[in-house]
Parts: sequence; structure tokens; C-alpha cells
Amino acid sequence: MASDGTNGSSDDFADIAESLGEAAAQFQRGWADWMSSFIEGSGDGFVPNAGVTALSKTLPEMPADPARLLESQFELWRDYQALWLQTTARIMGSDAQPVIEPEEGDYRFRDAEWSDNPVFDFIKQSYLLNARWLRRAVADLEGLDADTALKLDFFGRMIVDALSPTNFALTNPRVLREMAETKGESLLRGMQNLSDDIRDGRDGLRPRHTDMTAFEIGKDIATAPGAVVHQTPLMQLIQYAPATEEVYRKPLLIVPPWINKFYILDLQPENSFIRWATRQGYTVFVVSWVNPDESFADKSFDDYVRDGILAALEGIEKATGERRVTAIGYCIGGTLLAATLAYMAANEDNRIAAATFFASQVDFENAGDLRVFTDESQVGMLEEQVRAKGYLDGAQMAGTFNVLRSNDLIWHFVINNYLLGKDPPAFDLLFWNADSTRFPAQLLMDYLRGMYQQNALARKGQFQLMGTPIDLGKVRIPTYIQASREDHIAPAESVFKMTRLLGGSKRFVLAGAGHIAGVINPPEKRKYQHWLNTSRKSYPTFDSWLGDAVEHPGSWWPDWHQWLSPKSGAKVAARVPGDGGAEIIEPAPGSYVKATS
Repeated sequence: MASDGTNGSSDDFADIAESLGEAAAQFQRGWADWMSSFIEGSGDGFVPNAGVTALSKTLPEMPADPARLLESQFELWRDYQALWLQTTARIMGSDAQPVIEPEEGDYRFRDAEWSDNPVFDFIKQSYLLNARWLRRAVADLEGLDADTALKLDFFGRMIVDALSPTNFALTNPRVLREMAETKGESLLRGMQNLSDDIRDGRDGLRPRHTDMTAFEIGKDIATAPGAVVHQTPLMQLIQYAPATEEVYRKPLLIVPPWINKFYILDLQPENSFIRWATRQGYTVFVVSWVNPDESFADKSFDDYVRDGILAALEGIEKATGERRVTAIGYCIGGTLLAATLAYMAANEDNRIAAATFFASQVDFENAGDLRVFTDESQVGMLEEQVRAKGYLDGAQMAGTFNVLRSNDLIWHFVINNYLLGKDPPAFDLLFWNADSTRFPAQLLMDYLRGMYQQNALARKGQFQLMGTPIDLGKVRIPTYIQASREDHIAPAESVFKMTRLLGGSKRFVLAGAGHIAGVINPPEKRKYQHWLNTSRKSYPTFDSWLGDAVEHPGSWWPDWHQWLSPKSGAKVAARVPGDGGAEIIEPAPGSYVKATS
């Protein structure tokens, strides 16, 4: 401000603009370097380096169709010509229809400036045209094996997402507007946020998603009342307090994935599956897996079955006197549960009377984008790292999962934290997502090679547990199989294959949303939808099943309760942790869940 009290001269504003421009350009250069490392695969995660290297060797050898290449270039040139005409018309004040528009659900271009301002509209459409051209060019390549085609598609999408104009300060109208309104303070705050993340070791592919001081396990989240009543070196078994005077005779055992912490099922009271299940009259037990260190390096599938699920069954019987239970497996916990059921069937062990699978796979032939990272070159490179350390670091694994949904889990927060200079929100789900766990070295190799590479679990007698070749077809108990329509980790088409491999009666349900929101969807929220098919027909594929399915509003949880309750036995007096034969070790949520990576 000028000394005479005026608002300053044009020279003052010019100086401010010049300073902001220099700061933005500096930020842009640094950010471009960061993005280059992302695209080249040199960030963290067992992500793309080996894959990109393999593709760089493969692509130059691929035969090109000159006619198709020329046609593709001509189509792009024609689209750009139409875009120039459309933009010129808009600048001259005429209305003109866009040449291309974002796909439905693409939130990146929601700011009104992307449509109202002809310049930003041109930038947006140029990007969309180039992105479409690249995707089509990749799809048109011939002579590719399935794995290479999958990698090309994935890395092509990754590059396209990374180069979006929304990810750069000087081509994002919302960022420029924020810079002007705050006189550059937003950019300075963004630089500080970036500096803080680099200092904290979060400089790979993991911009901060939430305020990690906003929640405390056992105080704000994972608060359902209960107690640890049994434990092994690999897990703590939590028994939850009843919410009804009577409960079903058969207890309910939940086996969550060991690559995340169990409290995704007990975030806060209003979205806690565990609390909801106790209100329906179930005696709920949950496995809380240890967060392993190097001393667990040699732990395998055998150990996680023996000291995990089978030990939990013993703990439940001691706590309640009940030998028979029902069970739920979530994600990789469901894969472990299915293998355990086949092992139990081979040994005539009938302690699990009915099983439910949340977003779980047993056939990994078409197991989603994670297959991109499971060829032998990448698994071999990863094995060297994890054998030396004894485990896969939780942050490294989190980086990989973030890449699978880069627009939501990387670029959204890059824009929010670094370009807009805002702090990430306090959000229970994102707190859980950032509270990563480790993966024992031997168990990881069992999983990647046995499931993703060999698909052994889906093949009769090819996968062994504790020396026993197992056959999923011998699992003849009733099963409830849930998948989610937008699941990028366990695609619905892949989950559906379980219906063709397990014996016994099966009920398949498709939820709306994705890997988490499709599962954690309390009825009270009245969100999303689910599809049911009550036909007695046998469907060979997911698409054929979906063709006869009926859409229903809201959560699928009530349908699951209606299915499970008749299989859970008569009602008995509610069981309180510690009143049976098992002593209380410590209050829920226990100590294993509080160990950090």
C-alpha cells in the first residue's frame, strides 16, 4: 500500500504479479520434476519402474500399421481444427458446442472457468483430445500379449492422469484465482506443505491425505465396546459386547485383511459394521492382525491359517462354549478364509457353518490393475528388497494402492495441499487408509506367486496348506458373496468366479460404489444401491448374472442379515466378554492395532 493511504500504483500491482509469477514458475518447475519421476516410475511403492522398463524395451519392437497410424494422426488433426474453430467462435461472442467433454463423473473440471472461459475451455479440450488419442493408439496396437496390453493400458492412463492441466498451477483456474485472492499466500502455504511432506519422508507418491492428529484409535475410532479374549503372536481375538438381551447361538467371526487394520469395520459409531452386527443379535469376534516386523519374515499362509483363523476358532469356543460359528472374510482375509475352508473340508472339520465374503477373490486370472505389478521381473525385484528387510513396508504398499486410483488418492491431494495451499480434511476413512501395515516377506511371496502368478488356489490340488492340497469345490457350506461395481482392487467380474468354484449354496450380491464404500454402507445412510438375482439359474459369467439382476436402493446389509440369521441358530442369553471360559487380556481395540509402521 502506498504511503499516502491509496491502494497503490499500477507499478505495485505489477511487482506483486511478477513475484507471484516467479513463485508459480518455480513451483511449476519443481512440480514438473516430481511428476517426471512419477511417470518414469522412480517413486515409492513396488510400482512402475520394472514395468516401465519392460515396456520401453517392448514398444520399439512392436509392428506399426502405417495406414492406421496415418488415420489416427488425421483424426487428431481434424479434431484440433474443429477445436480451433469452436474456440474462435466463442472468443468472437458466438455460441459453439464443445468438440469433446469430460466423461461423466470426472470431477477434475467442475470449476465453472473450465467451461465459461474460452482459454481454459481450449486447454481442457486439448488435453481431453490428446488423452483420447493416446488411449486409442494404445488400444489399437496389435501383437501384444495380455500382460503387456494390460501394462500399456494402465501406464497410459497413469501418464494421461498425471499430465492433466488441473495438476499444474499455471493451467488451473481455481489455483490462479486462489493465488490472486490470497496475494500469493496460497502458493507459499502449498510450498510449505510440500516441504513438510518431503521432510516427513512422504515425497514419493503419497501426499498427505488427512490430519493424522485428528483421531486416536480407541478414543475417536475403533470404539465399539469389547475385549481381547485370546491372542497369538499373529493376532488378537476381540469379543464385542452384546447390544441385545439375546443373541444367536452361533458366534460370528470376522477375518479382515492383514494389509490394513481391522477398524475399517469400526470407524465411528454411525458407520461401524461391528456395532450394527451386534445390534442385529450377533456375538461378534474380530481378528486384529499383528503389524509384523522383521522377526515375522518367514511367516507364511500356513502360519496365518494356523495361528490366525484356526486359533480364533479355538478362542471362540473357549470364550462361549460354542464349537460352530459363522464367518466373514474381507478382501485378502476372504482369500485366506476360502483357503482355510477348503483345508477344513479336506480334514472333515465343520466348525464354520456358513461363510460370507466381502470383496474377496479366489480366482486371480482377471484380478484387476494390481496384476500390472506382478510379473516375474517386478516380483523378483521386490523379493530382493523384502527378503533383505523381512517385510514389505506399509508405506510402500500404500503408494502402490494410491497409484491404482491416482486421480482420487494422488492428484486430488496434490491440488488441494500443494497448489491451493489447503490442509487436508480430518476424515476417518482417510486416517485408516494412511494407517498402513507391513506384509511379511514369505507371506507376500506366497500371495503374489501363488495367487497372481500361478492362480493356484483356483486350480484343484495346486495350492497347499500345511501339506494338504486343497480343492475349493469341497467347500459345501452356504456362502454369501459380495462384490462392488466400481471395485478396482477386486473387480466384480473376478469376485463372481467364486460362485463357480465353491460347492454348496451361494448367494451373490453386487453393491454400488467401490472396494470400501461398497462394503461399509450402513442402511441408515440410504446411500448407493445393490443388485440381487433371485433366479435359480446357474450363470456362467458375471455379465449374464447382472443381466437378470434387479437393482434395489440402499445398503445390502439387511439382505445379508436376512440370509445369515436362519443359519446362526436359536437365540440364547447374550454373552459378555470375560463371562465365559476366556479371561480378558485387555480392553478393545487391543494393543496390536496401535502398532505403527
